[in-house]
Amino acid sequence: MEEPRSELKADAEERTKSPDFDSLTSPEELVRGERTRDDFFDAVLGLSTPATASEVADLAGHGVDAAREYLEWFEQMGIVKRVTESPATYVRNQSYLNWRRVQTLRDEYSTAEIVEFLKAEAARVEEFAEEFDVASPEAVSLSKHASTTDQSIEDVWEAVSAWKTARRRVDLLERALATESGDAADQRTAV
Repeated sequence: MEEPRSELKADAEERTKSPDFDSLTSPEELVRGERTRDDFFDAVLGLSTPATASEVADLAGHGVDAAREYLEWFEQMGIVKRVTESPATYVRNQSYLNWRRVQTLRDEYSTAEIVEFLKAEAARVEEFAEEFDVASPEAVSLSKHASTTDQSIEDVWEAVSAWKTARRRVDLLERALATESGDAADQRTAV
């Protein structure tokens, strides 16, 4: 390790004083640095209900003016949708996020791998349908199934959630395969 330049070294008098830890930059600020866009992106990904620029700014830990700029940019990109005008509220655009997931699948896996993933997820969906003896997870009564199978409601809820996840994965995998075959609807650009 190289020695620091002389002007960066503490002199003898400075070494006798303890450092002023309160004046040091907080670790949160050091980590945040140039990640403002990422902070706002993380904040909007968590939006399931409409939020104002002020609320998004609070979630991201930045100012309202910056939130407005990023929200406008994210809206142009299709990442968020404006729900109301005054005050302007935004919600994440789930269609865009699904499209990005499909594109990521296409970029990271071969068609053969996607087909194998689809087979596995489709088999899970079938197993859940047989286990619950209904066509969809929405048709399951958590409390009724828990009492008739002597399971906890939490266990049934987890299984139903896993079933819903498997169905979403099947949908994304099928869309990734449709994109491969030239389905123009899934080949739109982000802008």
